[in-house]
Amino acid sequence: MGETFVFTANTRMRLPLAGLAAATAVVLSACSGGSGAGGTSGTSGSDDTGATAAAAPTIKISPVKGSAKVRPDKTVVVTAANGALEEVTLESDGEQVEGEFDETRSKWVSKRPLRPSANYTVSAKASGDGGPTTATSQFTTLKPKVELAVADVTPGVKGETVGVGMPIMVTFNQAVRDKAAVEAALEVKAQKPVTGAWRWINDKLAIYRPARFWPAHQTVTFTAHLAGVKAGTDTYGVEDHTTKIKIGAAWVSYVNVKTHMMVVKRDGKTVQTMKISAGNGTTREYTTTNGIHLTMERGNPVTMISPGKKEGDPGYYKEIVNHAVRISSSGEYVHSAPWSVGSQGRANVSHGCINAHPTQAKWYYDNFHRGDVVKIVGTNRALEWNNGWGFWQMSFSQWKKGSALKSQGQGQGQEQEQPEG
Repeated sequence: MGETFVFTANTRMRLPLAGLAAATAVVLSACSGGSGAGGTSGTSGSDDTGATAAAAPTIKISPVKGSAKVRPDKTVVVTAANGALEEVTLESDGEQVEGEFDETRSKWVSKRPLRPSANYTVSAKASGDGGPTTATSQFTTLKPKVELAVADVTPGVKGETVGVGMPIMVTFNQAVRDKAAVEAALEVKAQKPVTGAWRWINDKLAIYRPARFWPAHQTVTFTAHLAGVKAGTDTYGVEDHTTKIKIGAAWVSYVNVKTHMMVVKRDGKTVQTMKISAGNGTTREYTTTNGIHLTMERGNPVTMISPGKKEGDPGYYKEIVNHAVRISSSGEYVHSAPWSVGSQGRANVSHGCINAHPTQAKWYYDNFHRGDVVKIVGTNRALEWNNGWGFWQMSFSQWKKGSALKSQGQGQGQEQEQPEG
């Protein structure tokens, strides 16, 4: 095999053919430029020293951008990878929805249902070693086939002051199938908190009652956070509702049928003592009911007709009475009875009502509030818990069994089987 010679600038060298490739590589290396044939600083994430640069955070939002007919009870979830969430905003028409981060701030979840038929915008910002990242998303919630709303709250008259026994009675415009979900959205806040619970009377009516009478002289706020709550198949709450309830003084009337007396106390102080005449007790209908009554409404005058009888029947009556305050649905009132003044304080001659002297009956009528307490003793007929507003006839432990929630009894305070007087 022949020899190949490679010449440098000053010296002639003779090398074997096998060493030609190595020598050629050395020469080319000495003559190549400094940029490199395949530089990777812009494509592989490495910096000038060759170290790999940190990736920027990525943000994922659910529901995805452009989603329509999103269920209002669906939670909005925002997650971040390669970084931590700094802030998340979820809003519709300027109203923000609260949410909470997990411990690592890698996840944010909305806390309340969304409003139906609404457009929502989500804005998120995350930061990490790779720098900050922002993301936005827009979606629309569905329009429910059946819209649930509060139809009535009692008490709900603007400016009204009510008694310490007053329950909160909420009527809905639609039948509620998922009572637990709706009940969980009902909030009662009192300036002087007590323990209380809801009881479902039927599919449309729920009633809140404390374990004890409300502390006097305060404001109670009822809020139904209904917007977006799923109450049944294709049924969602469409709007929230708030009612403020003013609790006045503790008016409690004590009626003793056997002694024919009625004592009225305001915040524990006696303000009126009245001679009365109660039901004559000849029939069940004419027997005044025992137990804790609440004043419900008043009228002047009120026409009273014998129950279950028509004109011409034995015992039929139709009387017009003045200054009447209702205390049950079965026809019991505290009212003026000038015809029985001679019996008041001495004998029971009424058809079941509490007869009082016209002057004192008017005083009682003028000082009446819905939800004031009337405690009656001395007869053998008990007031039914569902006769009027006889809800205090039921112990609180029994009352809260009507709740749809497993955790029953809301608020602060000590539970008591029998309410305070």
